[in-house]
Parts: sequence; structure tokens; C-alpha cells
Amino acid sequence: MNEDQIKGKWMQLKGQAREKWGKLTDDELDQIDGKREQLAGKIQERYGIAKDEAERQIDEFESSCKC
Repeated sequence: MNEDQIKGKWMQLKGQAREKWGKLTDDELDQIDGKREQLAGKIQERYGIAKDEAERQIDEFESSCKC
């Protein structure tokens, strides 16, 4: 799934993202609006992980999302 597809389906994916990254708030998810870079940054910030790990988690999320 590419970034344009994620942006287009973000409203559907937001609930799944909330389940995976429970520390992210609804407001943050609204601001992210499907933008991968912003999602990676917020995951890094909230979970205290490296960018590579955040990117890996997003890749895993994209592969496993139910959309």
C-alpha cells in the first residue's frame, strides 16, 4: 500500500492505528492524516524508539492492515 492509498483510507485505518499505537491521541491521528513521515515522528516521540524501528512498525502495519 503506498502513501496515497493510506491517505485515502486514513479514516478507516485510523482505528487500526489507534489499536496498534495506543499512546497516540485522536488529535494526533487527525493531524497525521495518513502522512507516513508524521506518523513515524509521533511513534518515535511517544514510544521513545529510533526512526528505523518506527519505520519497521509502519511497514508491518501496512502489510497487516485490514482494508
